[in-house]
Amino acid sequence: MKCSEEGIELIKKYEGCELTAYRDSVNVLTIGYGHTLGVFDGQTISQAEADRLLAADLVATEKCIANTVPFGITNNQHSALCAFVFNVGCRAFKDSTLLRKLSEGDDVGAADEFDKVRRFGELGGEVAQ
Repeated sequence: MKCSEEGIELIKKYEGCELTAYRDSVNVLTIGYGHTLGVFDGQTISQAEADRLLAADLVATEKCIANTVPFGITNNQHSALCAFVFNVGCRAFKDSTLLRKLSEGDDVGAADEFDKVRRFGELGGEVAQ
């Protein structure tokens, strides 16, 4: 499964896009939509490069979901999980309450976990990838 355009737009909305490298709240050099691999101080990229990096980063996100979720999910659930995994990282997703609740068939409880991560970010915290 691939992340839908709506899922990608959700990631873009919550990640934001910075075309100049910056240090995130845990001091990791970051650029574009939360890309961290190979980023260096003073680096700048174009919007097209930010979009390309996001697409490349989504490949790992989608692979994580495919390897972690052994049961059927809808396309909408998959795209929502893409936004979640992109934000928290694969390791955190594998240990998440969201995954546990989803695997138990508790769709409402799983959905509630998205809001917890969003509120955590609003309070100045960040879940590292």
